Amino acid sequence: MDRGLRLLHLVADAPGGLTVTEAANRLGIGRAAVYRLVGALTGHGMLRRDGEGRLRLGAGVLHLARRAQPLLAEGALPALRRLAEQAGATAHLTVVEGGEGVAIAVVEPSWTSFHVAYRTGARHPLERGAAGRAILAGRSGAAGPVSSAGELQSGAYGVAAPVLGVPGLEASVGVVALAPLDTDAVGAQVLAAAQAIATALA
Repeated sequence: MDRGLRLLHLVADAPGGLTVTEAANRLGIGRAAVYRLVGALTGHGMLRRDGEGRLRLGAGVLHLARRAQPLLAEGALPALRRLAEQAGATAHLTVVEGGEGVAIAVVEPSWTSFHVAYRTGARHPLERGAAGRAILAGRSGAAGPVSSAGELQSGAYGVAAPVLGVPGLEASVGVVALAPLDTDAVGAQVLAAAQAIATALA
């Protein structure tokens, strides 16, 4: 089982996929053993081969990820509620799915007259908006807040930070508002929420 899980992680971390030989070399095992692992994981939909025969993640991984999202959202809600109230802005937890950012939990502030309506399930490219760019920054270990202005919606401002330290999770927590945000003050609140969520989910 350990080898199969290691193989899944290797394939997940290889944007161009892996050949069986590459997988065997990285795992330090023979090709025959990799073929057996591939057969079992392919049978369960966890791996697939592309047109060139390279190993890629299968749809079964997405199925498991979708099943885990409600648990992630539930664990993040207390920190998101606190963040929305402190910042007076809509707070959200965004995860990576299929190369995009997907909001899996959204909390609106209770005391503001106006706020951004941001729905659970909203998708956007990782390169656009604070939430996606925070995830990209987190890939290189950067923990600081990222801000955006009008990248996803005209007149919307965002601040987000990556959620670090949770194995297998690429996520960010952030806020979005209809007016410019104090990046220092809100950035500190977002960082505190990211740490609280990481602690809750670890």
